Amino acid sequence: MRECFLFRSYHLLCCLFLLFRLCSAVNSLRPLEPISDGRTLVSQNGSFELGFFSPGSSKNRYLGIWYKNIPIQTVVWVANRCNPISDMSGVLTLNNSGNLLLLGQNKTIVWSTSTISSKLAQKPYLQLLESGNLVIGGEENRTPEAYLWQSFDYPSDTLLPGMKTGFNVRTGHKWVISAWKNADDPCPNDLTCGIEPHAYPELSIRKGDKEYYRHGPWNGLHFSGTLHLRPNPISEYEFVHNDEVFFRYHLKNMSVISRMVLNPTTSTRERLQWNDAEKTWSLLSTAPTDYCDSYALCGVNGKCAISSSPVCQCLKGFRPKFPERWNSLVWADGCERKTPLSCQDKEKDGFIKFSNIKVPDTKHTWVNWGMDLKECRAKCLSNCSCVAYSNTDIREDGSGCAIWFGDLIDIKEIPGGGQDVYIRMPASELRAKGDRRFKALIAASVIGAVCGILIAGYFIWRRFLTAKSKRIREGKGDKEEDMELPQFDLSTIIKATDNFSEYNKLGEGGFGSVYKGNLEDRHEIAVKRLSMSSGQGVKEFKNEVVLIAKLQHRNLVKLLGFCIQGEEKLLVYEYLSNNSLASFIFDQMQAKLLEWPKRFQIICGIARGLLYLHQDSRLRIIHRDLKASNILLDNEMNPKISDFGMARTFGGEQIEGNTNKVVGTYGYMAPEYAFNGLFSTKSDIFSFGIIVLETISGQRSRMFRPQKDNLTLTGHAWKLMKEGREIELLDECLRDSQNSSEVLRCIHVGLLCVQQNPMDRPSMPSVVMMLGSESVLPQPKKPGYFMETDLPIDGYSKSFLTNYVTMSILEAR
Repeated sequence: MRECFLFRSYHLLCCLFLLFRLCSAVNSLRPLEPISDGRTLVSQNGSFELGFFSPGSSKNRYLGIWYKNIPIQTVVWVANRCNPISDMSGVLTLNNSGNLLLLGQNKTIVWSTSTISSKLAQKPYLQLLESGNLVIGGEENRTPEAYLWQSFDYPSDTLLPGMKTGFNVRTGHKWVISAWKNADDPCPNDLTCGIEPHAYPELSIRKGDKEYYRHGPWNGLHFSGTLHLRPNPISEYEFVHNDEVFFRYHLKNMSVISRMVLNPTTSTRERLQWNDAEKTWSLLSTAPTDYCDSYALCGVNGKCAISSSPVCQCLKGFRPKFPERWNSLVWADGCERKTPLSCQDKEKDGFIKFSNIKVPDTKHTWVNWGMDLKECRAKCLSNCSCVAYSNTDIREDGSGCAIWFGDLIDIKEIPGGGQDVYIRMPASELRAKGDRRFKALIAASVIGAVCGILIAGYFIWRRFLTAKSKRIREGKGDKEEDMELPQFDLSTIIKATDNFSEYNKLGEGGFGSVYKGNLEDRHEIAVKRLSMSSGQGVKEFKNEVVLIAKLQHRNLVKLLGFCIQGEEKLLVYEYLSNNSLASFIFDQMQAKLLEWPKRFQIICGIARGLLYLHQDSRLRIIHRDLKASNILLDNEMNPKISDFGMARTFGGEQIEGNTNKVVGTYGYMAPEYAFNGLFSTKSDIFSFGIIVLETISGQRSRMFRPQKDNLTLTGHAWKLMKEGREIELLDECLRDSQNSSEVLRCIHVGLLCVQQNPMDRPSMPSVVMMLGSESVLPQPKKPGYFMETDLPIDGYSKSFLTNYVTMSILEAR
């Protein structure tokens, strides 16, 4: 009897406990009273929070969702994006019909779901899920399919794990993310990201009605045009194509906090991950990533290859429509066929395979998801209008068929990525290709025969050269990197420079002097002679040789060779007749020779060179000593970045580093680098911004002395912009040659680059795009080194400037 009583008591307690849990759950689903400003709704495990907030410096109130346990308030969804509440009167309530109402002053409806959902529920509830999704459901059916409304269907600027971007084929509903206007205003600007509803759907970013960047279509593994959105240990990606066409991603490790967001400052889609140790958001990837991601940069039937110079090329079988404009780097007109296709000869047509490319814009395509590649070829060949075909799924042996009509637009070369596309060619082009193959086969046979004779001689010569290098190189037995450059004899350099005569001396820097020289073939060179008294020079010398040997870009100085013999360590560069940018803009007489069109060309050229260093070279390189005297000018006044003695290389995913020894030039160093030793691509971008402002004003950042206040050059420029007088920054000698829209845009971009917070500064892809477009730019925040009092005292600055001597002496390299 006692056991029976205990058993019944146990069951009674269990029932009471379950009833309590059920009541708690119901209460968490449906607030007992409206949510007013100052109260919040938290998800069950505390990942997200719903409430009222004011963004940035704004006083307006918005209803939004943010991460609960992250100290930096990061808003991921906003209800009343363009209809703020101006006071603390906001109230959120759920009525009996299941509609969510946001009320403002005098109980006026500011925002609601009533126009969004026509479903009704007998017992509606409101719940904030652990995914960050705010849902309204009915007690009678709590499955996700039965939700009356959910915030995931109406994204703001952020794509969270599990959220969709795409469209519903039957209803026409679209899931599109749109950037905030700025940090103070969540109302959408014209930057949006979504799936284009083509026959062959693709993910793209738009600015207004214009396509801005294409990720390309999904090919079974990833989007054709990007390598970033691929499966990895943290994330997996999903693309669905049926009644709904959408893309979304999921986290494999639920302890990771990750999001995708459209950044209005840089006009990029960013993938961010929370770094709890550093209490900051880490940037994992961006899109667009480089210059070639600019939509239709090379026009129709052109291909963009970021490793080439120039980047735009006509596809095989095509030629520039307007050669003169094309050769002047105006590529918008694109390319045309050398031999037009003829429908009568379609049986003789064939295809040339183009590998590792982002497929063309899919706006004019036809798709069959079940065809194989052989059937796809036949389908294209049977249609006079078909110009190209490809698989839609590149996994395993490939499947599916997409064919293109009309001009091919926005093709990009992606080494190690992309996919194969077969482009239609007339018989004459195919014969020419066959002839070239035959000639190549003959040439290969001849070369093969000769190789047998030369190979023995090569190894003998190589052994001799290696032994000689060992004998003359300092530090015998130390492992040296292969410098992959010609090695000059010291006697050749001495003769070329007239024994380093003062007459041939071009300049002097922290690590040595630079001399002009003439080789016996009358080729002009510039020789950097490392100072024997420099304790740091050997390391910087080797660093510069190894780095520059691997860099090839029209806006980087070209290293011709080196010399290591005895105590002498020399670098041999191409000679640039017009010296440095500093020698022009800071000299009253020379400045008049550098009119505004040339200055704008120089600014854009420096940006392209820096973009190559940060994004597109084989190594991610941070220069760390970017300044006007390290920008050299050739005989056509094209800028070339020089002096890589203090540069640092990063791995593909690394974005910043730290050093105990701060080196560089005062006036150009970013605040976080000068004070804390933190350097990144954003510290180079700060230096670039200083160069831009100096080039416009003709004033040295370090020596700038305002007349009335204690502002620096950056502070003075920012103040002028806030007052609408930024044109006054322009050097007086440029008044007659100026293009006011270009000048104002450059000042604006320069101030964006010198913002105090590195995260606020744009990336170099964004800088290049901003300089070359007419899009609306975000307002810059207060710059670093706003006033003279922001600067370190001279005694302290001298102690950390290893290259202090370079502040006032020209370094021509």
